[in-house]
Amino acid sequence: MDFIPSLSTLLAFSVATLLLAMTPGPDLTLSISRALVQGKRAALFVVLGTTLGVIVHTCLVAFGISALITASPVAFTILKTGGAAYLLWLAIQAIRFGSSLSVKKMDEAKGTPLANISTGFWVNLLNPKVIIFFMTFLPQFVTTGDPAVTHKLLFLGFFFIIVGVPVNIIVVLAADKLSSWLQNNRRVLRGLDYTFAGVFSIFAAKIFFTQAR
Repeated sequence: MDFIPSLSTLLAFSVATLLLAMTPGPDLTLSISRALVQGKRAALFVVLGTTLGVIVHTCLVAFGISALITASPVAFTILKTGGAAYLLWLAIQAIRFGSSLSVKKMDEAKGTPLANISTGFWVNLLNPKVIIFFMTFLPQFVTTGDPAVTHKLLFLGFFFIIVGVPVNIIVVLAADKLSSWLQNNRRVLRGLDYTFAGVFSIFAAKIFFTQAR
């Protein structure tokens, strides 16, 4: 199976993936906020959505489509503007419909599985920094001119999911355990709403000023 990298490559890739998975980003922030407000079930659907986004980005990198997107100034500008606008919308939603509503009401209004999967998916798909990350990160673990390079990139992309998703699930479960305590400390929970909104806004600004390379 030529598409499977060497053991040393997989070990190095696993370490890098674990470090990146534990680094806060829009997807992890969204999962935590869902776990605190709607519970672990909703947050796990968000994780599923972000994972689907990673699969799409893996395919884009493996087949070279994302290179075309970042090479086109117009396409890249549209993509990063859409991603920044979507994160700003999430920031507004965090303030408007955060802990000010009960968990039960949030579940009824915004907590459908499809809605959470869709939100997680679009957060990753509309993030040009994710595309740039995959374009610069994955190729480091393949050899130029390798006839199996496409299959190796696909393998590494899915291996990234296998290593990274458990980290996200652990974070979600930990946040869910804290939700009961936070529900009894409304000021803390409301402060988290503004924190999440601030994080989304910061990432929106960083995405908007991201330059294709």
